[in-house]
Amino acid sequence: MDLSRVPELAQLQALVSVAREGSMTTAAQRLGVSQQAVSERIRSAERVLGVPVFERTARGVRLTAPGGVVIDWATDILTAAENLDQGVRTLGAADRRSVTVAASNTVSECLLPGWASRLRTLDPQVRLHVRPGNSDQVIHEVSSGAAQLGFVESPRVPRSVRSRVVAHDRLVAVVPPDHPWTRRSSPLPAGELTATPLVLRESGSGTRAFLQDALGPLAEAAAVLPSTAAVRDAVITLGAPAVLSSLAVSRDVESGRLVAVAIEGVDLRRALRAVWHPSSPPRGSAADLLSIAADRLTLS
Repeated sequence: MDLSRVPELAQLQALVSVAREGSMTTAAQRLGVSQQAVSERIRSAERVLGVPVFERTARGVRLTAPGGVVIDWATDILTAAENLDQGVRTLGAADRRSVTVAASNTVSECLLPGWASRLRTLDPQVRLHVRPGNSDQVIHEVSSGAAQLGFVESPRVPRSVRSRVVAHDRLVAVVPPDHPWTRRSSPLPAGELTATPLVLRESGSGTRAFLQDALGPLAEAAAVLPSTAAVRDAVITLGAPAVLSSLAVSRDVESGRLVAVAIEGVDLRRALRAVWHPSSPPRGSAADLLSIAADRLTLS
């Protein structure tokens, strides 16, 4: 397709405006440019087209016979350009309101629903797509560009992503109500916890990585499961302890389904982080969600 004989949009605007107004002076005022600029655009357009569009007279300008046809075509082009501009703006607004978020278990179960509710209050038309997974999976989703924003629990994040602390929580040891540890009168030594087979999350979990960093080597697991909910249930069915986020077990502890056991000699407070690709900082609704998440740091 050879478009060498199609004037630029600014030149077409000048042609159509002069044809409508019948005056270069009035057209210049409508377009917000000088009369000289309009005159130059007309001349440039006529050179590109290879036909005279206007005839200059002592009383101004008037369309030539071929000029009338050119103006009809130019009007169609400008209308199409306006439709394209409006369509792109609409797509941009839709893209701003669509957010894909990857979130590790604790965040997706305990914090993200509240953040999402506040986001929808801010913009009822926002579309939030959540990809749950462990912290390693979240990092992969963000690094690959599959998610605009991620939330992780791991103690460290790689240099392949940018991060910001948005919340805090604390890991707690939990056991079923009939477990011997519930009858202790003093905190459990950290060494006894590490020597006990625990129900653990899978490798790649931020909770497991933080626990191993804090306690060192652990005994062989009683079970390894892929979600926080599965670990909670296994504590009851297997009768084995687990160490999970206080956010994730608060309702179970309040109801008496699980019992929290104090641990001596180890600090299990941790930071929860938002992560994003270095070349794609959060924009639009993703930036709004990040702001909401970081608005009130949560410590339980």
